[in-house]
Amino acid sequence: MTFKAEYIWIDGTEPTAKLRSKTRIMADGAELPIWGFDGSSTNQAEGHASDRVLKPVFSCPDPIRGGDDVLVLCEVFNIDMTPHESNTRAALRPVAERFAGQEPIFGIEQEYTFFEGHRPLGFPEGGFPAAQGGYYCGVGADEIFGRQIVEKHLDNCLKAGLGISGINAEVMPGQWEFQVGPLSPLEVSDQLWIARWLLYRTAEDFNVSATLDPKPVKGDWNGAGAHTNFSTKAMREGYDPIITACESLGEGSKPLDHVKNYGAGIDDRLTGLHETAPWNEYSYGVSNRGASVRIPWQVEQDQKGYIEDRRPNANVDPYVVTRLIVDTCCTALEKADQV
Repeated sequence: MTFKAEYIWIDGTEPTAKLRSKTRIMADGAELPIWGFDGSSTNQAEGHASDRVLKPVFSCPDPIRGGDDVLVLCEVFNIDMTPHESNTRAALRPVAERFAGQEPIFGIEQEYTFFEGHRPLGFPEGGFPAAQGGYYCGVGADEIFGRQIVEKHLDNCLKAGLGISGINAEVMPGQWEFQVGPLSPLEVSDQLWIARWLLYRTAEDFNVSATLDPKPVKGDWNGAGAHTNFSTKAMREGYDPIITACESLGEGSKPLDHVKNYGAGIDDRLTGLHETAPWNEYSYGVSNRGASVRIPWQVEQDQKGYIEDRRPNANVDPYVVTRLIVDTCCTALEKADQV
C-alpha cells in the first residue's frame, strides 16, 4: 500500500515569495525523506548548479486528497545542507529557541482577496460596486462573494488539524480573512503557510484565484493586511510588560527595520487612511486602529493580555514578522526584568 505526500515549499521569487509543491508516492509506514528539486525553475538556483534540497519540517493530513495522504511543509537547503538564502525559517529557529522561556505566542489575521480573471470577485464588469463598509461581516448575495470557497477552505484547514481560530468577510467585496493561532512562533508560521497553500488550492477548484496583494484595488478601498497579535507570559499576566513591548517597537531604527520587512508594497497600504498608520511613523494606542500597534480596550481594562501590530501586509513572510517581533520585544522584556 502507498500514500501521497505533497511536498510544499517557499520559493525564491522576489519581492514576494510563492508557494510550490509536488507529489511523492510513499510506501505505508515510510518516514518522509529529504527530496530534491530544480531550483533554477523556482528562482533558487542557476541552471549549471540547479539542485536544491527539501527537508520536511511539518506535516498534516491532506484534506483534499483524504485517506492517509499528507501535506509536507519543507525548508529549502543547498546540497551541502546549509540553509538556502530564501529559507527564512532557518533564521527564526534560533530566535524562537532563545526566547522560548518567555512563552511568546502569536495570532495572525490573514486577509486576502478573491479574483475572477482580472476583477475582484463581486466587482461588476467595467465598473465598481457600492462603497466599502457594508461588506464587512455581511450577509446576503448582494454583499458577500465567495462564501462557498471560504467555508470549504475553513473545513479543509480544520481537517488538516491547523489552528484556525476564525473567519470573516472584510470591507471590500471578495475580500476575506482567516485567523491562525494562538500558537508559538514556528507553529503559527508553519501553519499559516499551509493554510495559504490550502487557500490557493481550494479556490483553484472554483476557477477563482486568491491574492495577498496588500492593495489589490487602488483608490478608496482598504488594503489587505496580516495583523499580528503577540504576547508573552509576562504580558499575559501584567500591563507594564505590554507597554514595554509597545515602546520597544518604536525605539530608534526599529520601526523602519520592521516595516521594510513587513511585505512588499507596504507604502501603498500604510498611508494613514483606511485604518492604517503612515508607514514612516510609529504610534501605539488603546483601541486605536489608526495606530501602528493597537492595545485592545479589554487588555487595558484587564491590565494584561496582548498587542496587535497592524503594520504587516497580507503578503508578509510569517517567519520574518514573528522573528522580528520576538527579537525586539523579548529582548526589551528581558532587559526590563533584569532592572
